Amino acid sequence: MSVDLSTEYLGLKLRSPLVAAASPLTGDLDGLRQIEEAGFGAAVMPSLFEEQIEAEEMLVAKLQDHGAESFVEASGFFPPLEDYNIGPQKYLELIEQAKKTLKIPIIPSLNGVSTGGWLWYAKRFQDAGADAIELNVYYLATDPGTSCDTVEQRYIDLVSSIRSVTSIPLAVKIGPQFSSLPNFAKRLREAGADGLVLFNRFMQPDIDLETLEVRPGLQLSTSSELLLPLRWIAILSGRVDLSLAATTGVHQRDDVLKLLLAGANVATMASALLRNGIDHGARVLTAVRTWLEENEYESVRQMQGSLSQRHSADPDSFERANYMRAITDFTAP
Repeated sequence: MSVDLSTEYLGLKLRSPLVAAASPLTGDLDGLRQIEEAGFGAAVMPSLFEEQIEAEEMLVAKLQDHGAESFVEASGFFPPLEDYNIGPQKYLELIEQAKKTLKIPIIPSLNGVSTGGWLWYAKRFQDAGADAIELNVYYLATDPGTSCDTVEQRYIDLVSSIRSVTSIPLAVKIGPQFSSLPNFAKRLREAGADGLVLFNRFMQPDIDLETLEVRPGLQLSTSSELLLPLRWIAILSGRVDLSLAATTGVHQRDDVLKLLLAGANVATMASALLRNGIDHGARVLTAVRTWLEENEYESVRQMQGSLSQRHSADPDSFERANYMRAITDFTAP
């Protein structure tokens, strides 16, 4: 009997637990086709940024206002924003094309931190046929005057705003810097979120010693970064009514298996695909299937969450006791 690799994420049935995370590879129809052919369960499109949308809107407004004082009718020569062929419009067209061509769920991504008019695009995503939305909140609090309550409320307001204009599933991609992640997750659910994506990787600036300048940098992840989302997924699994996705450190078969055992609904992959090509995902899925067969699992769902904190024989291993044990048991090489 063949192993069933299907899973459920955000209320959607996926054929496999491996999802292509947002990256340049998911930004065109050809890449999305290859992702489907490789066996991925779904694909997350690259983020449409709040700043990008607002810049385009300002450009259109400037064009509409130009000459309007001399000729009131001049503004009528410009198309309304919703029909204007700008970057965001092409993004919407890609959603429509992908839904006409592909069978796997397509999840567009919105990246922003304020509750501005750009959130209107969430409704446009839904109208274009998107199966779900990923809200990628890329916000790092640096002002000492900003309280943790203020930061969390910003997220809650964003989720509430999107939920007020959409009905399709909503996943929220967050960073790990929260005082009480389980409580915050519960609040996000109450605000209308259907899933959590753990965790956002903030770009880490570096200092160039030759030019004495600060330079932004992007480093692809490694499997060693899996441990942070692995721990929190194991803690949250079964405790919050949210789908759980891991994004960071998903490179090989073992990474996917560990996350599923911890309670993840899906594992999302980007860096490994950028390094090794989209076909790498197919090889990982084949290896996952082989492991399940060898260990007599009939399905992915049978194993999911079996080693979460709730089901672990040693639940303290996810908490402080593990820290003490690691320090006392450590042996220098």
